Amino acid sequence: MKVIIFGATGTIGRLVVEQALAAGHQVTAFARNPQNLDLQHQSLTRYAGDASNAADVADAIKGHETVIITLGSGMSRKSRIRSLGTANIIAAMKQHGIDRLICQSTLGAHESWENLNFFWKRIMFGALLAPVFKDHERQEALVRDSGLDWTIIRPSAFTQDPATGKFKTAFGPEERRLTLKISRADVAAFIKDQIVGSDFNRRAVAISN
Repeated sequence: MKVIIFGATGTIGRLVVEQALAAGHQVTAFARNPQNLDLQHQSLTRYAGDASNAADVADAIKGHETVIITLGSGMSRKSRIRSLGTANIIAAMKQHGIDRLICQSTLGAHESWENLNFFWKRIMFGALLAPVFKDHERQEALVRDSGLDWTIIRPSAFTQDPATGKFKTAFGPEERRLTLKISRADVAAFIKDQIVGSDFNRRAVAISN
């Protein structure tokens, strides 16, 4: 499968690149500075571009079969790169006739808000990261309304723990027995599995320990 990953040098994106290559896919790593991806592989192509630039996105996306979005705002609490970049990606996919879209969001978006505890509702997403959270919700709305064959993945807070493969998936907003943590490696593995999986097509799926 020919896969392009936006946000490929982020903490999740680089792991998805590694896992997609290991699974035998041809991968394009799209990032502002893709040379920062410390990885060599015959099936890896680097593309230097800005997801907020529609021309960059349209040029990079042509010829791919699956698009993965792992865009992040870094240390910025006001960046709208997730929604702006996603809007450009969706437009480019339609332009080039690409249908499969996998988008990493966050647990707490929309109906999964009820999965969160007081700390995440009131302190993190309610105050400190409120603009970032709102951009996640704008991003999800764009994906849902795109008409594409989409999957939204909502992971809880990331840890550096090794992958376990034993996290909970597809739970509803009534689920409260969660640690609200998951390893980056498990998130990347789950994203990679959606490249060929179809269980969660046109669904938003929550994942957490």
